[in-house]
Amino acid sequence: MRILVLGSGAKDHAIAWWFSQSRLIHGLYVAPGNVGTEYIATNLAIDPADPKQVYEACKENHIEYVFIGTEAPLFTGVIDYLNERGIDTFGAPSRALKLEGDRDFSRKFTDRHNIPTPTHYVFDDAEKLSEYLKRHVGQRFVVKSNTIAPSRVMIDSSDYDALMKFSKKILATGSIMLEEHLNGLPITLTLLVDNKGYMMLPSSSDYMKAGHGGLPTGGMGSICPVPLQESVSQALVDTIIEPTLFGLKAERMAYKGVLTISVIITSKGPILVDYHVRFNDPAAQAIVPLIKTDIIEILDAMKNDTLSTLNLEVSTNSAVALVVASEGYPEEPIFGKELKPIPAALMLNAFQGSPFYFFGGVRSESDRLITNGGRCVTVVGIGYNIMDANKNAYKGVGHIAFPGSWYRPDIGDNFFTN
Repeated sequence: MRILVLGSGAKDHAIAWWFSQSRLIHGLYVAPGNVGTEYIATNLAIDPADPKQVYEACKENHIEYVFIGTEAPLFTGVIDYLNERGIDTFGAPSRALKLEGDRDFSRKFTDRHNIPTPTHYVFDDAEKLSEYLKRHVGQRFVVKSNTIAPSRVMIDSSDYDALMKFSKKILATGSIMLEEHLNGLPITLTLLVDNKGYMMLPSSSDYMKAGHGGLPTGGMGSICPVPLQESVSQALVDTIIEPTLFGLKAERMAYKGVLTISVIITSKGPILVDYHVRFNDPAAQAIVPLIKTDIIEILDAMKNDTLSTLNLEVSTNSAVALVVASEGYPEEPIFGKELKPIPAALMLNAFQGSPFYFFGGVRSESDRLITNGGRCVTVVGIGYNIMDANKNAYKGVGHIAFPGSWYRPDIGDNFFTN
């Protein structure tokens, strides 16, 4: 099978690497790809969000299957355009996009199907938002865009000025959703879905801030899998996963692809905070290295609606993903910094026992690697438990160095320290 992966970020590099391990493909392309994917695939210099360009690239390169795990191509209709022209795809079609692209709709969807969510309100006016916050001085809230926002950027704060400053940026172009803050463990559930069931990939827990009490980011790290009690795992299935999939079928939004569900495990049980019809970053980078089942076998099962009966083989190891970012990220990242040379074996992710290196905001210039984004490289350490994986990730990050680079020093710590 000849495969095209659409995207250029670290999670797209991770997915391309996953495909590169398959014994069942004979052609791998990434559009537009990045400095990491060029070691394992052919990069195509096209706009992945342009349906016509993607279709023409498929015809020119005899591509049989297009994998979309990132947001832009989904929301420009690439899935529907390719399907109408006979090319198989992985990803949510237009009828399902409002589950992520309209948070107000998704909250009404959860209400209809009795799925627990935080108390929430939608505002499209800064003055009304200000009045509400002043009536609840000192209360902690989460603010996020009501529509799709790249990298899940949001703010979680009790500071009136900080909440208003963040909200006004979003209100300039659309409405915001204000939610109550929830205390608990954040986890990411990544489901592969077909018309008759689902396959759950290992759960993860993401670190979304620049540090404790820091600014919101697109994600600074992730651990996988999350150690959960059996009662909690069953509650996730009974109160969130099964009702969601029932609702998708009942409302004719079911599709074949990935459904990512962000949940907070609270003292009252699991509460859903977001749906994504794509893979999350950096959760995907932590999950992918642990999966042993050939990705083509998984996609064949999805095509035949037999995902729920396929035995997913997963490593017994743990993974800790650590994101290395540019100076100034997330507010005003500084680009154009040169990375110190990285051994080819590490670029290939082919060195036995070494961490994985998945590239995002990095470009090549002659023989040099130059930063061109806020989150530049995800380093994924693998170990027999979270503590061991943490140690390997932080040891491996020593190979990624450029002026002003930084990363959180505590990814995974709360899972093995008091």
